[in-house]
Amino acid sequence: MTATALRIGQVAEATGLSEETLRYYEREGLLASVDRDASGHRRYTADAVAWVGLVTCMRDAGLGIADLREFTALLRSDGRETERSEFLRQRRAELAARADALAAAIGVLDEKIEHYAQTAD
Repeated sequence: MTATALRIGQVAEATGLSEETLRYYEREGLLASVDRDASGHRRYTADAVAWVGLVTCMRDAGLGIADLREFTALLRSDGRETERSEFLRQRRAELAARADALAAAIGVLDEKIEHYAQTAD
């Protein structure tokens, strides 16, 4: 194990996730096997921390645990590049549709704010 491996608390601080969330992601199979030191404490490599960042990004994009399990399984299987790409295309399309809906809602709110600002004067 390299000297640059981080303890779970350090990873939690660096990523903004709780230690329990990191443990949960590991239990759910979303993280590759995290190395352990001689005392059994988790040690995260730079690659593991980068993967935590990707999982966090995908969660922020609205992907559920089941979606992430599916994507992780695709990544762990050789020769499934087309399926991986299609998975990401579908999730991107869903996210773009949500972004459009949010932009429309923000537009309505902006109109109402402007309306009430004018009537308050």
